[in-house]
Amino acid sequence: MSLDFTAIDFETANSSSASACAVGLARVRDGRIVATAGWLIRPPEGHDRFFELNIGIHGIRPEHVVDAKGWSEQLDDIAAFAGADVLVAHNAGFDMAVLRRACAATGDICPPYRYACSLQLARRTYDLPSYRLPIVAAEAGFAEFRHHDATADAAASAAIMIDAARRWNAPDIDALAAASRIRICEIDTAVAAAA
Repeated sequence: MSLDFTAIDFETANSSSASACAVGLARVRDGRIVATAGWLIRPPEGHDRFFELNIGIHGIRPEHVVDAKGWSEQLDDIAAFAGADVLVAHNAGFDMAVLRRACAATGDICPPYRYACSLQLARRTYDLPSYRLPIVAAEAGFAEFRHHDATADAAASAAIMIDAARRWNAPDIDALAAASRIRICEIDTAVAAAA
């Protein structure tokens, strides 16, 4: 199996997609998680207010990110981990919006990543009462993780893709997309620049 990709998950400080306050990453090679990483992010100025609702979800508070590097400083770290991989996220539209809008807020160039959604794939693969990440991850054999911890969520999303690839008998991400009839999209960097 040459199933290679990087799963990504962002947590946000508030309702703005630009307010990234944490990122988690999980690198997959040959259908196995081989590396994970995650860190806090100081949200871009103007998007750095923490809402109680968001704090209640992920537990990250303003004082936790005071010494964290800002988005511009961390974009290279994200790119270094992901390389040229297809990115995967559960509800990928949200995570790709974070990438686009945080870049727009800081004036950074958003990398034109290709990406796939493990939520869309889950709906094509499993028959479940809910497709929330913990429920789908458990079906994929990845149970008992700390939901809304960005690194754990990225690993859960990776596990879903790996299990689905096995069920669809797909050797790589393009074959998996074709078999399950999901799309591999590309971040529209023109939209990112205008956002």
